[in-house]
Amino acid sequence: MSLACNNQSAPLLGIGVGLRSQHYSTILTEQPSVSWFEVLSDNYMMAGGPALAHLSQIRQHYPIALHGVGLSIGSTDPLNQAYLNRLKSLVERFEPAFVSDHCCWASHAERYLHELLPLPYTEEALKHVAMRASQVQNFLNKPFLLENVSSYLSYTHSTLTEWDFLNAIANQADCYILLDINNIYVSAKNHQFDPMDFINGIDIDRVKQFHLAGFEDKQTHLLDTHGFSVRSEVWALYKKALKRFGAVPTLIEWDNNLPD
Repeated sequence: MSLACNNQSAPLLGIGVGLRSQHYSTILTEQPSVSWFEVLSDNYMMAGGPALAHLSQIRQHYPIALHGVGLSIGSTDPLNQAYLNRLKSLVERFEPAFVSDHCCWASHAERYLHELLPLPYTEEALKHVAMRASQVQNFLNKPFLLENVSSYLSYTHSTLTEWDFLNAIANQADCYILLDINNIYVSAKNHQFDPMDFINGIDIDRVKQFHLAGFEDKQTHLLDTHGFSVRSEVWALYKKALKRFGAVPTLIEWDNNLPD
């Protein structure tokens, strides 16, 4: 049965998957029973071409969310206005339910590192990110969500927990949180804290989307790879998150070793 929906303002409900080019044909010919698709914004920031044409067709049948990796909202570089202009064009053309990116930094001196690096959890960083998140949301005129990243290092001068840091940004910027359950589990194991402290510490009314994904156990640490099935430990944590937050729209991320 198709869940096709021509309502351009349809909300996100239930389970979505990441839109990947390998699946365009199947989606368009079979219209599988997927509630919605998450679109990687950075892959569609062009003037034309096959990717945008496919997305236009898919958007006629499914609600979407836009998810980015290139905003680098925590960097000390100025916000990249050219990037934001391209993102706004996508927002205006495809009318996503949400736009999201990561609470991290990924550039320095206008050079992009292609990594989602954690921030120090300090009052200074908090004010910096909150100000920029507010600017982004106002510019896009669309609900903006920040995602917690998986991390492999911490800063000795952090004065806040990651969940208090995220809460404060969302409250100051009046934006929202994309809570990645897999990233919580990975970071909790890498930094030896209880993942339920994170789940219980996040403001319920700020969470608008969940992410689930697979990780790889490297023995010395867990690595967020998006190349495996969701692990049982993450499913268990997700079940607890559902009890606290309710039926939040949930995306299963898969970027490597893609299945059919």
